[in-house]
Amino acid sequence: MTTILDSLEQYYDTVPRVGGARAEDFGPLTLFVQEGTGWQYYARPALGGPEATLADVERVRERQRELKVPEAFEWVAETSPSLRAPVEAAGLHVHAHPLMVLDPEAVRLPAHPDVRLLGADDPLLTAAVTVPALAFAAPGTAIGEAGPAELAARMVEPSAEEGRARVSGKIASGTTALAAAVRDGVVLCSGQYNPVGDVAEVVAVGTLPSARRQGLALAVTAALVAQALEGGARTVFLSAGDEDVARIYSRIGFRRVATALIAEPPAA
Repeated sequence: MTTILDSLEQYYDTVPRVGGARAEDFGPLTLFVQEGTGWQYYARPALGGPEATLADVERVRERQRELKVPEAFEWVAETSPSLRAPVEAAGLHVHAHPLMVLDPEAVRLPAHPDVRLLGADDPLLTAAVTVPALAFAAPGTAIGEAGPAELAARMVEPSAEEGRARVSGKIASGTTALAAAVRDGVVLCSGQYNPVGDVAEVVAVGTLPSARRQGLALAVTAALVAQALEGGARTVFLSAGDEDVARIYSRIGFRRVATALIAEPPAA
């Protein structure tokens, strides 16, 4: 019988391939490498593979350095419990994030008047893909300083246009959908979901720090959930930034099922 964690493992192995990455086989580990521009992926346990050793982790890191891609590993603690030890032995720092799945019986939030889906050619798309970068630069749920002025300044950077073009292509191809909270023409919060078969992951939900504590992230997430379910998703999941954020998502029916682990070199 396929469990929810089995379904998520299959999703994690498929979504980079759908996103344009090639898979390099390292026995117990698979390294996903983005072809061309776009989101830089990670290494993760191979489906059905043996347990990875320190030597396996070091071989992957050597290849990541050769390719000049992030030395990142991602996995689910409960599915691959033995991976943490060799990853930490290699000197990587491991971050833990609550892995949450939507309760299919959860009551849906009503649509928020400021939240809508954005199409591939929406003039607000550049702002919508830029807001999460400002949000994640100031993590947490407290109201912060970055606001519309900082957003406008970030939008003129070349990376903003690159992000818009990448997400626009994914929206057009149906491999992602994006929702945003917009007030007076300013994007205050945005997020996406990526569907693979009947599983969808909600990702990159971020609120402009100056606009926090208004329920916008929940409203955007609720809109993404509604669209994903309408599109045929039977499982909707996400990884919360921390326990405080997980408690917020629990208000709209997400329940913790496991722990997502992300490993990367420690900050300099």
